[in-house]
Amino acid sequence: MSKRLDRGAGVLLPISSLPSPYGIGTMGKDAFKFVDQLVKAGQKYWQVLPVGPTSYGDSPYQSFSAFAGNPYFIDLDGLIKDELLKQQEVDDVSWFVTEEYIEYDVLYTNRFPLLRKAFQRWKKKKSSGFKKFVKENKFWLEDYALFMACKEAFDQKEWLSWDEDIRNREEKAMERYGKQLEEEIEFWKFLQFRFYKEWYKLRKYANEKGIQIIGDIPIYVALDSADVWAHRELFQLDGDGRPVEVAGCPPDAFAEDGQKWGNPLYDWSRMELDGFAWWKARMRACVQLYDVIRIDHFIGITRYFCIPADKLGKDGHYSYGPGGSFTKAMNSVLGDTKLIAEDLGVDYPAVEELLKKEGYPGMKVLLFAFDGGADNKYLPHNAEQNCVMYLGTHDNDTARGYLQSRTKGQLEFIKEYVSAQEDKDIVRQMIKTAYLSVADTVIIQMQDILEKDNCARMNFPSTLGTNWKWRLEKGAFDKEKIAFLKRLTELSAR
Repeated sequence: MSKRLDRGAGVLLPISSLPSPYGIGTMGKDAFKFVDQLVKAGQKYWQVLPVGPTSYGDSPYQSFSAFAGNPYFIDLDGLIKDELLKQQEVDDVSWFVTEEYIEYDVLYTNRFPLLRKAFQRWKKKKSSGFKKFVKENKFWLEDYALFMACKEAFDQKEWLSWDEDIRNREEKAMERYGKQLEEEIEFWKFLQFRFYKEWYKLRKYANEKGIQIIGDIPIYVALDSADVWAHRELFQLDGDGRPVEVAGCPPDAFAEDGQKWGNPLYDWSRMELDGFAWWKARMRACVQLYDVIRIDHFIGITRYFCIPADKLGKDGHYSYGPGGSFTKAMNSVLGDTKLIAEDLGVDYPAVEELLKKEGYPGMKVLLFAFDGGADNKYLPHNAEQNCVMYLGTHDNDTARGYLQSRTKGQLEFIKEYVSAQEDKDIVRQMIKTAYLSVADTVIIQMQDILEKDNCARMNFPSTLGTNWKWRLEKGAFDKEKIAFLKRLTELSAR
């Protein structure tokens, strides 16, 4: 079976960025409406950011679980429809100051009390399928629910600060906390049952309309996660469970000291002993969620950067990952689901060789194409068919923001390359240029379709407090924007 994606186009829009009256995007009616809009725009793909439960900093790339879904995305209207919430209870909350930005503090304070009310009402009648869901997801759900219940009991502290017995998962402590926190554990299971039920319904609707969902998964997991707490042996940790070295990347043009992400590093040799069982379980879960899986920082499979826990990124060094033995294990569980390898960063021949051998499409980013000369590998005339062409990603400037920081000479080169007559035409012509490339797939983030400046940027790496907040305002993705994309798909046979 070919691992190439079907020629087509798609839109990058996180679930969190969908319109909704409740402060954050959900799997409710606006998600289904967005699928309909994609169909009208001639699209084949909807790419989302990771959908896991977020922690401090609100980053979807730092989740409490590599398997669980974000409770914020549960549809409150659906809970009202199922008589688990009352409309007035939801309307009593002032969910946002402005429709365009998420207020995470408001969500944290108000969402969970409502979800707990829904849980108490649900308990009285117990939805059909709950026991089956718990049984089918036993590998991760039991640990995740206990982990979240313990976090609640320990005032949200990271697991490394819990009492020693439960921190180390001693048998008696696991039994004791399991009994003491029984109802709290069931609450967290209920949220996952609800999340997955709604997701499956949304995915089924999208697939029936001809839309494939591209999911994004971080290569690494957060230190404060159920995954690390429950599987310490799979990570490079000391005797107390603390990482000796952490993940990141070396100094570059964007960060002179390098980037220190703080994620624990995998013990790849230990993982290889059981045939990457944990990773296989993770990928099986992703197959249930997505049609295509984008692995963030795929280059870390062959070579990864290690930073001493008490040092800066510039003090790190490279180590080597499992490469082909890992991809072989993943291929054994993927079935018809395809992979996109996020291969951006420092050129490394082993990554190129692995991608060529496996046939996974890599990525090209048009915003990286205009530095240097005509041999820049991101320029469309240098692209190969088996790749995904992006204008920009969640970690970049928006196209408009990027153009605002270019010199006059750079702007003139860009205008000439994309055949733009005036400055105001450049973003649209960039999108058209990506569509007309030979790349099998082109993905444009919604902010660039709307021609937003950096006020709509999703993430500024290595910063906290201003990220992951942008939302699509109701009506902004209008008939004119939809018609523009539809025409491009016709022009480019997508």
